[in-house]
Parts: sequence; C-alpha cells; structure tokens
Amino acid sequence: MKNIASLRLIDACLFAGMLLTMNDALSGEIRSKTRDLIVEVFSDLPEQAHTPGNSCFLYSDGDGSTYLYVEQQKGARLSVFDVTDPSKIKLASSISLNGPGVFDFVRPLGSRAELVRFREDRGVAVLDLQKAKKPSMRMIESLFESGTTEPLGETAFLMANEPYNPIIRAVPRDYQVIDISAPSDPVVLATVKQVKHKVVNGNTGTTFLLGSEGLTVIRRTSVENDYKVHLMQQSSN
Repeated sequence: MKNIASLRLIDACLFAGMLLTMNDALSGEIRSKTRDLIVEVFSDLPEQAHTPGNSCFLYSDGDGSTYLYVEQQKGARLSVFDVTDPSKIKLASSISLNGPGVFDFVRPLGSRAELVRFREDRGVAVLDLQKAKKPSMRMIESLFESGTTEPLGETAFLMANEPYNPIIRAVPRDYQVIDISAPSDPVVLATVKQVKHKVVNGNTGTTFLLGSEGLTVIRRTSVENDYKVHLMQQSSN
C-alpha cells in the first residue's frame, strides 16, 4: 500500500509539474530554473504591446503608479502601459498623434513633462504628463530645425543651433536572456530580435525591450517582492 501511495504521490507531482509547464507555455512566460527570472512575451501582454516601436520611456507619477510610454506606428500612435505591478501590466490608453513622424523621448522637463524630438530634423514637442494615463503632445513653434538641448532649471531648457546627435542608438540589436542560476548548465531562455530601445525600472528590477515583435518584459521576482515589502514598510510608518 505504501508503494502504491508513493507512486500516486509521484504521479501527482509529475502531473502538477506538467500543468505548470503548460501554463507557462500558454501564458507566454519563460522562467529560469529558480523561477526568479521571468521573460514575458505574446499573450501575457496587452495586444498593443505586440506592435513594434522606436522609442519608449518610464514615468512615475508621484502617486505610486509607473507608466511605460511607447512610440508606435512611425509616430502615429502613443501607447501607455501601466507597469506599476510588473506581474499585471495593463494598457492605460492608446492615443492617436498627428505629428510629423517618428520621434524619440529626449529628457524630462520638470516633473510633469517630457521633451520629444522628431527625427530627420522635423521639430521638437512637449509631452504633457499632468494626466499620466492620457498625456497630450504639443509642438513648439519657432524653434531651430536642428539643435542640441540642455535643461535650464525645472521649467525651461536651452536649445543651441548646432548638429544634433541622437541620444538613443537607432541601430537595432538582438538580445539574449541567459540563465546562469546553475553555472554548470547555462541556458538561453529567450532571444529578442531587433531591439531598438531598452529601459529598466530600478525599483522593481524590470527590463523592457522594444523589438521587432513589440514589447518583451524581463522580470526579477525577488526584486519585485523586496520592493513590495519596502512599500508596505513605508506605508506603515
């Protein structure tokens, strides 16, 4: 009887492991051997995250929420994702734009705006983040067609009439995610093709890669859990 019970227990464990593996595959999650590292692709992300883009940036609104802004459709669309909880990424909004083309996020302007530069010297704009979920973009008239910028306090910036060198590297690169939790048996978890932009949320340890198939999210659950504990400690003080 003990042998039968042991066999049943083993079968149950194997079945549970198969279900867990199947769930990971169906959800699009790829996990490291320790299950601390998670690569999220495909169905685990909102549909808009599957659209490629050229530039993205992270913004924390000061009220506990963090958003990822992604330029898409050659500058015709801005998708806003709520990435406050990396395990539950949601689409906050998808906004149609009528700017002159592809753009890059350059730098913050104070705490509620982001400087945007259109490629091929097509102008500069300000992304108004006062409504973080639904930002608005405004072109700045009478500016030099090309130039470098530098901050001037919290509410202004200088622009010099000289050749502009893009901060963001436009040349796409392939990235591989490699699991070395077992150093004697390293494993390539995923290859992300043609990445044009990468940003990292230092608080949660989340890496966002904007590639040819859209957005790929690399999560570190131990860092996420530590950050959640930190927030709970702060709220209790």
